[in-house]
Amino acid sequence: MQLDSRDDGATRIVAVREPRIDAAVAIRFKDLMRAESGDAPPRVVLDLGAVEFIDSSGLGAIVAAMKQMEDRTLELAAVTPAVDKVFRLTRIDRIFTIHPSVEAALAAPAG
Repeated sequence: MQLDSRDDGATRIVAVREPRIDAAVAIRFKDLMRAESGDAPPRVVLDLGAVEFIDSSGLGAIVAAMKQMEDRTLELAAVTPAVDKVFRLTRIDRIFTIHPSVEAALAAPAG
């Protein structure tokens, strides 16, 4: 599991560089997200543009990452069609703000 991050003002963009977030990498994903968001600005945008598959463990890992951020917000960006379908079926799309791209996330107000 590889994550890359960069800061853009009061936003940290964390990009997932893997095609899958599933049971095999869910624990590692949570640990890496904890490290990436530990000293993050108030807003974190998770770039899912490279993720083509997510299972229930992956969904749980993203929700767990959101919960461990305490006073920061986690927003999602660049969700691929297959992942978007899973988000809609499980209603995760009602929990997170989802942007069509990282650029759209940066242009939108936080939250």
